[in-house]
Amino acid sequence: MSRGGSSGTGGGRGGIGRALRAFQQRVEPTVVRVLLLVVFVTGLTAQFVTPLGNALEGKAYLVGALLSFVAFILYDALKELTAAARLPARLEANSRNLGNFVADAFESRRVEISFFGYTGETLYNELYHRLERLQDAPGPTRQVTIRMIVPDFSQPMNVPSKVGADGAAEDAPEFRRRIELKCQEYDQILTRLAAGLTRRGHVDVNCEYRVIAGPPLHKLCIFNRKRVLHGLYDVSSKMSIEGPEYYDPKGYDTDLTVLAAERRPEDEPAVGQWVKHFDDLWTLAAQAPRWRRAAAA
Repeated sequence: MSRGGSSGTGGGRGGIGRALRAFQQRVEPTVVRVLLLVVFVTGLTAQFVTPLGNALEGKAYLVGALLSFVAFILYDALKELTAAARLPARLEANSRNLGNFVADAFESRRVEISFFGYTGETLYNELYHRLERLQDAPGPTRQVTIRMIVPDFSQPMNVPSKVGADGAAEDAPEFRRRIELKCQEYDQILTRLAAGLTRRGHVDVNCEYRVIAGPPLHKLCIFNRKRVLHGLYDVSSKMSIEGPEYYDPKGYDTDLTVLAAERRPEDEPAVGQWVKHFDDLWTLAAQAPRWRRAAAA
């Protein structure tokens, strides 16, 4: 199990940096407005109150006051325009950077993270560290919902599979079982963490795995129904285990396109479509994995 395989992004310098940025974003607009308003009022008062005008000397303060008032009125528009200019035309991310998105999602009171793909190992690592951290420092988070859809590895598949003659895919039950046991382990660990956090009463956490028939072709992560990461697996990727080769998509190498409705209004329609797509898949994948069915029996 690669529990420690990825570095947590919520602690150390990264956590302090995010906290400072959040504080700056929350306080900066108010501070700037107050300062601009003070300059405006002071300048305008000095224009008509002689002692104050003499103290400040000159008439330039009237122009400064008017300019400050205009900046006060246009501050929000200028701030949004500057932010838009810094935003790239299309955001891209690597699966190795999922920790940043998980950390941002957990800044909310209600957290919802959804995954559809191969095993979810990269996301699992980040969720494990984040849920562990909630035990001592829940922060603003009060409710967490984690939904994971993975392939039904109990069924024959072309991916993952064994590399046969001329590169043909051959079903490999023993390899599928190996991958299934990984998912089972991730599910059990996250579920145990979720139950422990819920018992403490500070945070209500629910984690559920479901399976769906078919090979893992694309990777989809949704954070708080506002940010979507999606990309295609390299289904031709191979790995060797004591000689034989297997087709085994490397999820941690998958490049992802980022749609951020809260930062780019033009992304809202696409984010809505992906959220609906996942919700529909969640309904279709109503069957629990066989390890959960076996435990229930």
